[in-house]
Amino acid sequence: MPLVRNPQEIRLAMLGSTVGNGHPYSWSALFNGYDRELMTKECPFPGIPAYLNKEPAATIAIPGARVTHIHCAGNGGFSAEHVARCSLIPHVVEKPTDVIGHVDAVIIATDIGHEHVERARPFVEAGLPVFIDKPLTDNEPDLKTFVHWVEQGLPIMSSSSMRYTKEFMPYRHSTRDLGDLRFVSITTAKSWETYGIHALEAVYPILGPGFLTVRNTGTAARNVVHLTHRREVDVVVVASADMYGSFGVLQLCGTAGRVQTASSDSYYAFRAQLEAFIGYLRTGVHPYPFSETVELMKLVIAGIRSRESGGREVALSEIGPR
Repeated sequence: MPLVRNPQEIRLAMLGSTVGNGHPYSWSALFNGYDRELMTKECPFPGIPAYLNKEPAATIAIPGARVTHIHCAGNGGFSAEHVARCSLIPHVVEKPTDVIGHVDAVIIATDIGHEHVERARPFVEAGLPVFIDKPLTDNEPDLKTFVHWVEQGLPIMSSSSMRYTKEFMPYRHSTRDLGDLRFVSITTAKSWETYGIHALEAVYPILGPGFLTVRNTGTAARNVVHLTHRREVDVVVVASADMYGSFGVLQLCGTAGRVQTASSDSYYAFRAQLEAFIGYLRTGVHPYPFSETVELMKLVIAGIRSRESGGREVALSEIGPR
């Protein structure tokens, strides 16, 4: 059953801004198209026009959905008015809640997990479907709040774009040629709090549910995180603040073979991620169980908890909701 009034003409609000996160520009462009000259010259995130400009202009916009309203509350360092000009958004609102009654769904385009409950609350309580950028949250109390909302039937979705990385897709379908997986590693830049979920959600569809423990023996700038899985697989995630040149390098080692690959097409992953949300709005069917998002957030929380308690091993079973 659709979650929106008209599944073929979906009106979206793009909300929020945080330092280093250009999603208001890029995600809006993936629905609306964009002003190529302005985006290329003035977007404060040069990587965005770099990948957008490689695509045929006529194929950029996701059909049947459009960002019609924007508000950029936060400390991202750019204005909603500028995003609107670059990404062809007709309405800039004074307050985030001004979009209620004018849109069919809301996208919260920020990556600070402990802000997301309060950013989402007015829209969840108004019954609007909400997509929340990764990570959904980074603490146990807020995770319990999101689980409570979903259990009430309120439409909430969150993911990392790395769930949709095309280079990893073959191994989500099968790792048969590798035998039984025994060791997996993946790298990311930036912080565990904001980008650890990219690495985790890249691996999760390959291994499936069943993570057991997390041990983070690194620092806030250089997280080295060892996770165990019920399939007898050890996973190591390295999140190092300045390791931009090695983002998304995945290694899979099994009893019969091994493979190494890397994420390299942000456009594909972002578009597939947003198309999944639009599919959710059109059908009411979540593209993957929300329980997966819950387990992933427990991994994020466990990584923080382990690091802050001297690298002790944290069992996922100690993190609620249970």
